[in-house]
Amino acid sequence: MLSSALTAKGQTTIPAEIRKKLALEPGDRILYLEEDDRVYIVAADKRASDLKGLLPKPDRPVSLEEMEAAIAGGRAR
Repeated sequence: MLSSALTAKGQTTIPAEIRKKLALEPGDRILYLEEDDRVYIVAADKRASDLKGLLPKPDRPVSLEEMEAAIAGGRAR
């Protein structure tokens, strides 16, 4: 069983073995999942930078008005 100390500011260091197992790197986000009297630490699935390139680039530049109209249209559905 691994453990780490809690500082006066409520901070702790995640042991290297756990960071490696969860593939955590500096700047990554983690989630705390509560279940009954237990708390689980889980690596968040995506970083904002991981989303780059997920959507195709538009064929042409889109104006702010066109973006707002598309958002409003989506809200209406």
